[in-house]
Amino acid sequence: MILTEISAPPAASVPVRAFAEHLRLGSGFADDGSEDQVLELYLRAAMAAVEARIGRALLARRFSWTVTRWREEASQGLPIGPVSAVEEIALVGPDGAETLVEPELWSLMRDGLRPRLTGRSGRPLPRIPRGGHAEVRFTAGFGTQWAAVPADLRQAVFLLAAHYYENRSATGQAASAMPFGVLVLLEAYRSFRVGGGAA
Repeated sequence: MILTEISAPPAASVPVRAFAEHLRLGSGFADDGSEDQVLELYLRAAMAAVEARIGRALLARRFSWTVTRWREEASQGLPIGPVSAVEEIALVGPDGAETLVEPELWSLMRDGLRPRLTGRSGRPLPRIPRGGHAEVRFTAGFGTQWAAVPADLRQAVFLLAAHYYENRSATGQAASAMPFGVLVLLEAYRSFRVGGGAA
C-alpha cells in the first residue's frame, strides 16, 4: 500500500503570521516577514509530524492510494482521514492498462475516525486484477483554511514548530523528540491507525 500526496497545502493556508505571533516575534519593523520562509519550513515540518502520528490530514489536499488487495471483500478503510470526497477509483492491470470503476459500484463512508470505501448496496468492492492494483484518488483534511483544523491540533502544531524553531541549532535526540505537551494534545486522536485497518 502506497499513499502519495498529490498536492501540498498552498502557502496561503499555512499560518505563518499567526505562528510569528505565537513566537512573540517583533512586528512593525522594516524587516517584518524576513523570517517567513524559515517559519513556514518549521510549520510544514510540524504539520507533517503531527499528521504522521495521528493518521489525519490537517489542511485539505488530494492524495492517491495504491493497494494490491482489499482488506475485506465489501469494505476497505482508507489510510488517512478525514476524507471529504473520493474522486475516482481506477483498476490497473499488470500491463498498466487502467479502467475507471463506475461510481455506482462503490460509496464512501465519511466517518471522522475511520473513513471507508464500501460496495454499493451490500455488493463487494470491484475485484482488483491479479498482478495489478487499485488506485484510489481522494481529498482528505479538515478544511482548506487553518481555522477549520481543531483548536487542540492547531496548538500542537504551533508548540512543535516552536520546538523545532528554538532548537534549530541543536543536534541529537532532544532536538528531534516530540515534546510531552504535544503528545498530550495528540493522544485523543491516536485511535485512527495508518494503513486502512481498524484500530
